[in-house]
Amino acid sequence: MTNSNNDFVGVLEADLNGQDLRIGIVQARFNEEHCVALSTACITELLALGVTQADIKLVTVPGALEIPFALQKLAATGEFDGLVALGAVIRGETYHFELVSNESAAGITRISIDSGLPIANGVLTCETDEQASVRVNLKGADCAKAVVEMANLALALTPDFDIEVNAGEE
Repeated sequence: MTNSNNDFVGVLEADLNGQDLRIGIVQARFNEEHCVALSTACITELLALGVTQADIKLVTVPGALEIPFALQKLAATGEFDGLVALGAVIRGETYHFELVSNESAAGITRISIDSGLPIANGVLTCETDEQASVRVNLKGADCAKAVVEMANLALALTPDFDIEVNAGEE
């Protein structure tokens, strides 16, 4: 019988319990039909995972390039355990698709790394409206699961400073 590495190390299992988590969502309005479907699927899944409606804040912005700014502002409040970025970029006939896709993704990643806050990237980049329509429900729900799992992981990996400070007082 072969032993896996998990037999020898401590493993933090995926935790999809959204109870007591505060989640912020930034949703683009450009390609609004797809974006609303993304946020609806995301919020529905967050509620199913135990996040309360009162602990979900939805902010809308004009398009995908504005998402990182709003994420940065939400992260700076310290009010959230995780954030979700939702948008839909559909290829047109110009280079603009690549620019918007790449820059929005880079901005979202940068905000997550700089803030230390998990951000689920649900900005769809599709060739056609039809592709986006097929993907919105699954992607929205996947983002909810990802942000809950990563928020719980971040909390599990964050040292409890109160315990450290008081440990020497016994």
